[in-house]
Amino acid sequence: MPDQKVVEDAWDTWRSEVAFAERFVDEARDLDVTGTHDDEPIALREVLVHLIEEYARHNGHADFLRERIDGRVGQ
Repeated sequence: MPDQKVVEDAWDTWRSEVAFAERFVDEARDLDVTGTHDDEPIALREVLVHLIEEYARHNGHADFLRERIDGRVGQ
């Protein structure tokens, strides 16, 4: 059984990070705002596209798991 406090802390951390990201995007003057990653410049646009790709990839993985559970494919 997972430690409920650890689970709650993880959710709190995730919610805090999401709130920060939403504020950052809302306050950005445009998608060309740049920061750094591994000491290289990166535009907000590139970060958001990467996040969309990652979410899509993981949703696809979750769909494969669902298919194994319920047997429905190609919907």
